[in-house]
Amino acid sequence: MKGLDSYLNDHLAGSVGALELIDHWIDICHGKPLAMFFAEIRNEISRDQETLRDLMHALGAKESNVRQAGAWAAEKLSRVTFAVAGDEVGGLGLGLALETLVMGITGKKLLWRTLGAVDMAQLQGINFTQLEQRADEQIERIEIVRLRAVRDALSPAN
Repeated sequence: MKGLDSYLNDHLAGSVGALELIDHWIDICHGKPLAMFFAEIRNEISRDQETLRDLMHALGAKESNVRQAGAWAAEKLSRVTFAVAGDEVGGLGLGLALETLVMGITGKKLLWRTLGAVDMAQLQGINFTQLEQRADEQIERIEIVRLRAVRDALSPAN
């Protein structure tokens, strides 16, 4: 099913970009508590990516290396925006990066919801409600850190 393959590959590419973004911030935050936060989120997104890959395999969908390379390149270009805004802890770039992750995870949540609504034998037995709840939990945790980062970056003292 061409449309489904495309849809799944778009989400897989998004996860590739998200992991690249997170790795960048793990490097920036090295030695700080924020690095541990990013590492935890990275592990969860990586597990979700594996779930998606397993689903794609079960459905016979082939991974698009072109889309994944495009997501990788787009993430590298997005770093310019974050750098201009302040690509360090305390800079607005951190808040923008976290906002980008929230948007991506919201898309992943909608992916799980969509797949849960599709009646296909290959999708039976997968707890899409649980996957959607995990996405919600990721959004909530990131949002706490995002709001703190934005407040710090935009406070009059900075």
